[in-house]
Amino acid sequence: MRSTKYVLRTLTVSLLLSGALALAATVTGTVTNKTVNKPAAGDAVVLVDVQAGMGEVAHATTDAKGRYSLTLPGNSSYLVRVTHQGSTYFIAAPAAGASGDLTVYDVAAKVQGVSIEADVMEIESDNGQLKVIERYFVHNTSSPPVTQWSPRTFEIVLPAEAVVNAVEGQRPNGLPTSIKLDSTGTKGHYAFNFPIQPDSGEKDTLFQISYHVPYSNGKFTFKTQLTLPADNLAVLLPKSMTLTQGAGAAFKAVPEDANLQTLILKNVMPGQAVEFTISGTGSMPREDQNAQSAGPGAATTGNQPGGGIGTPIDTPDPLSKYKWWILAGLALALAAAAAFLLRRPSGAQATAAGAQAGAGYANAAAFQTVATPSSKNSDLLSALKEELFALESEKINDTLTPEEYARVKAALEIVLKRALTRNS
Repeated sequence: MRSTKYVLRTLTVSLLLSGALALAATVTGTVTNKTVNKPAAGDAVVLVDVQAGMGEVAHATTDAKGRYSLTLPGNSSYLVRVTHQGSTYFIAAPAAGASGDLTVYDVAAKVQGVSIEADVMEIESDNGQLKVIERYFVHNTSSPPVTQWSPRTFEIVLPAEAVVNAVEGQRPNGLPTSIKLDSTGTKGHYAFNFPIQPDSGEKDTLFQISYHVPYSNGKFTFKTQLTLPADNLAVLLPKSMTLTQGAGAAFKAVPEDANLQTLILKNVMPGQAVEFTISGTGSMPREDQNAQSAGPGAATTGNQPGGGIGTPIDTPDPLSKYKWWILAGLALALAAAAAFLLRRPSGAQATAAGAQAGAGYANAAAFQTVATPSSKNSDLLSALKEELFALESEKINDTLTPEEYARVKAALEIVLKRALTRNS
């Protein structure tokens, strides 16, 4: 009898173990160093559990052929993170059987081919202050491709009176995330410790900083100075405000709608002083204002890239390409993803505008792609996982207060769980 019980118990344990092993999945892939077009050997690969505080649950090292293999310990949501020469790259862990290939680049403190495609300043007045959102779209067209990264990856000059409110960055294929802005020791001079990875198609690296300066007398003079060559310096203002040109400034107005004015200065050289004075009061037009100004029966574009701004005349390509970002701002990326995930699928085909807005795409042409609700949910699920990963990075870098971290983490986890339920 004891022998029979022992055999049955052993058989039961064996079956349970075999079942657990059968459920265990693996992620395999190849890491390629695009700088040398060779496998990236010896890079650390980590499996990160998104739903368990971004804990590291599995580790591997790429072999001589750049290959790695990680075992998924459960059915949670995971990210695969690779570190190459100190710079990190990550993807959402692929579904069973799908490849987990990643691309990395060598790193250097200074790289040839890094320049500013567009420096866009959005300015408005608010209760005795001048509020500014400045966005730098930074190219990295290095050949061979190399990531520029150092404690002073990208340096900027702000007005000495500027009080910084928020700083964000975005990699070519990533999501916006809060990052640090460090003083270089000179008043108004700052540097980002954030990698400028090689461009991915038309997508480049984005730096955004919001700040305010005193404006009690209704006038403020900017003395802008860039540290990299810039194709375009653009200033966006409400129609009720005025820009008066000073030394080094030769802005040209671009015809826009009734509520917004855009002024462009092309081919700004590093160190070139550009002086201009802002006066008057006004707020930047919002999407609902643009729709109302269109009038009865007019065709509106408020829900499309560049909506409400109209078709620019002789606008430089970089500026028109980023009109969606100029109005919407980085804050919309996560909000759009959450709203889209929580909305029931209609069952009919729809454009991918919502999905790609949530993922932070800036190329307007991409919004014309047709996708099914399930594919949109999958894309946004991956984007949401990446945002959770970025959130943990911010926590590690002390760019979030504990209260902000807890609040954002709770909201993201709720949306992620609902997305996972729908995706299952």
